[in-house]
Amino acid sequence: MNLRGKQKRYLRAQANRMKPIFSIGKNGLNQQWLDEVNGALEKRELIKVNIQQSAGIDVPTARDFIINHSSINVVQTIGKTLLLFKRAQKPTHRHFSNEVEDI
Repeated sequence: MNLRGKQKRYLRAQANRMKPIFSIGKNGLNQQWLDEVNGALEKRELIKVNIQQSAGIDVPTARDFIINHSSINVVQTIGKTLLLFKRAQKPTHRHFSNEVEDI
């Protein structure tokens, strides 16, 4: 799903007070980490990920890895924090995607 500007703005507003629930540390990025993030996005649809100082990667590298290896949308990057969105498969877990589609 390609997000338009208004849709991204809505998601950023919804995530304003969220805390990061995942972090990227010294082990870096791998498929197992990405599978865990996908599982969390299936339940929440919108999460924040923090890149720790000990991580050997930067934000553009993390963003490119997520985009190239999954169907997750990177909505925004601020500092060392990424905002991720993915539409949930189960209708009962669609907290944000119904609103995003209407925008």
